[in-house]
Amino acid sequence: MIRDIGPFLMFNDQLDEALKFYTAIFGDSAVVNAIKGPDGKVFSATFRLANQEFKAFNGGPYFKFTEGVSFMISCTTQEDVDQLWDALVAGGGAHSRCGWLKDKFGISWQVIPVQLMQLLGDPDPAVATYARNAMMGMSKIVVAELTRKA
Repeated sequence: MIRDIGPFLMFNDQLDEALKFYTAIFGDSAVVNAIKGPDGKVFSATFRLANQEFKAFNGGPYFKFTEGVSFMISCTTQEDVDQLWDALVAGGGAHSRCGWLKDKFGISWQVIPVQLMQLLGDPDPAVATYARNAMMGMSKIVVAELTRKA
């Protein structure tokens, strides 16, 4: 019987820093447990971000994060999008396209306002097409731009 399924992240040697970074950004977050090695640094941890549990390990430089796996954050307001976007790219992250970014650890995130998904699924093809085309030209998603007619 399956007990649960969740993300497992392999960091190079920055797990201590990542735990502080992520738990400072997301509400309802905490380090659930952390196991320290002989050097006093955390080498394995379970942490929770906005009701999602993650497990992580300092695995060394052998494994890299890629855009092939990302975490999608559904936001209810533009203010939430702006705050999370700025926090996640801080300290060395990178902007990408269509609501995607990469944080300073190389993890990919999609910071998506709920209005984007609503507009993309709009029964009026003109509305959905306009929203899709607007999104394709954006880095961070701006709801006002999705609904503004040229």
